Amino acid sequence: MSANSPTTTRKEGQDLLLNRFEIGKLLGHGSFSKVYLARNVKTNEFVAIKVIDKEQIMKGGLISHIKREISILRRVRHPNIVQLFEVMATKTKIFFVMEYVKGGELFNKVAKGRLKEETARNYFQQLISAVGFCHARGVFHRDLKPENILLDEDGNLKVSDFGLSAISDQIRGDGLFHTFCGTPAYVAPEVLGRKGYEASKVDVWSCGVILFVLMAGYLPFNDQNVMVMYKKIYKGDFRCPRWFSPELSRLLKRVLCTNPETRITIPEIMENRWFKKGFRSIKFYVEDDICVKDGEIEADEIDYSSDLDTTTGVVTRKWGSVGSQPQLPRPASLNAFDLISFSRGFSLSGLFDDGGEELRFVSGTSVPNIVSKVEEIAKVVSFTVRKKGFRVSLEGSREGVKGPLTIAVEIFELTPSLSVVEVKKKAGDRVEYDEFFDRELRPGLRTLMLPEPVAGDHSLVLGNSE
Repeated sequence: MSANSPTTTRKEGQDLLLNRFEIGKLLGHGSFSKVYLARNVKTNEFVAIKVIDKEQIMKGGLISHIKREISILRRVRHPNIVQLFEVMATKTKIFFVMEYVKGGELFNKVAKGRLKEETARNYFQQLISAVGFCHARGVFHRDLKPENILLDEDGNLKVSDFGLSAISDQIRGDGLFHTFCGTPAYVAPEVLGRKGYEASKVDVWSCGVILFVLMAGYLPFNDQNVMVMYKKIYKGDFRCPRWFSPELSRLLKRVLCTNPETRITIPEIMENRWFKKGFRSIKFYVEDDICVKDGEIEADEIDYSSDLDTTTGVVTRKWGSVGSQPQLPRPASLNAFDLISFSRGFSLSGLFDDGGEELRFVSGTSVPNIVSKVEEIAKVVSFTVRKKGFRVSLEGSREGVKGPLTIAVEIFELTPSLSVVEVKKKAGDRVEYDEFFDRELRPGLRTLMLPEPVAGDHSLVLGNSE
């Protein structure tokens, strides 16, 4: 969220939230929540805290909505998206601790007048990068507009407010979304038709409207009468001002195409000549998922147990730094419930699992040797290696809509002499991952693997457990 100044008064900051956050001024509010500026008294960093009234969302039947918003924000951690750092809960409140973006809304900047083409293009490039990243992870915003886009103090764009977002799991049997949502001036014509729509194409349309507004200083489709405005949107009735370059006008006509089947896609936008001018891909990586800290919250209300960090109870920033390697005494141990969740049914053969985008196997090799082997494989293809305890992250150098190929390797203790190694694709293109997996990863890790148990014989896994 945003504000103009990160200052707190003595009265506003006198009480600490959960002994860590000094609450400051109100930044904004909605039907069920308020957003405050806050300062972490331990790190002196400013954050925005969204406070949700649990009783109100219970009465409104919005529990699933809150869960979905958390799930979505976990999926889309990108430099151009407002970050969710932590979720906490008490008996009466739910707290989202989020990135504080103090540059204000993009809307406020546009309200002062149209932007220069270079500036507008820079914002549009960042917007398309963020939206494309969301789509690659099955998340669709569905309410993109300048009011939901923030700017940091360096002028970097941050997409916010995923309250109306959808995930691919919500698609109906016909492969389409059917919920009417979005802001009237930015909504795509197929949404108005109420016949189902592809959410990715709806987001592209909204991005086109935003680009037009940045360059023109006004909306492409506008009228005081909402129904008249809808008719203009449905017909695609707009004209580019004379100061638009021919290249930009051609791009906008493809983005604001009323036929979603022929509308330009995000990968095509990223190959467009006007778009590519001065475009610089942002280098980033995803280290691991955020944690959710469960306070005094009843299991039948909102269950965050799968996200609970039982070792520390705190959350750190997820944009990791190269070379950090805290020393832990031993890897996390697996209990019976972990084994069952790893396995198919009650068969421990599931520990030897190749699940497409993940690999899991048992190894009798020491943890340092496992880590060394992973580093050795990474060097062959010039991957960057980042280590954090018994987690190793491998990051490729190739960029794309889905970001660089990122693979996480985590080691768990099964017995004092046996470990379970779990390998997962965290980000990047599936085809690239499959090629790397077949050529380098699986052959390199094979020397670490114990042979698969014979059907009905689990002695290999359980032999040293007593």
